[in-house]
Amino acid sequence: MAEIIYKELCYQLNGIFYSIYNVMGNIYSEKQYQDVLEATLKKEKLKYEREKDLLFSLKDCKIKGNKADFVIENKIVVDLKAKKYITRKDYKQMLRYLRAGNYKLGLIVNFGSANKVMVKRVINSKYS
Repeated sequence: MAEIIYKELCYQLNGIFYSIYNVMGNIYSEKQYQDVLEATLKKEKLKYEREKDLLFSLKDCKIKGNKADFVIENKIVVDLKAKKYITRKDYKQMLRYLRAGNYKLGLIVNFGSANKVMVKRVINSKYS
């Protein structure tokens, strides 16, 4: 059986996401969830960068346009959503973030679904 990537940190983050959802529900904007997550990360003393630019290198050129909502503990990229469904476009966006920053794991967190917070793990198969 394969080992779960960043098991303890993911467990802690999932607890944070669910606690935020339990208080806020699914009616707020993405920015409002980001603000609450940032306050919670500070309280939990987790290191993070908010709205981090992840530059993609291509033929000696740095390409902008990949801005992750959060990078936590310099390990996990977190992208927050507040919509009905996570789409293939969201998944591809996370892959761009992971590859641009050379991160192993990303979490797409959707607070907008009907009955619960949805957390999708995305693994960078090209991680080096």
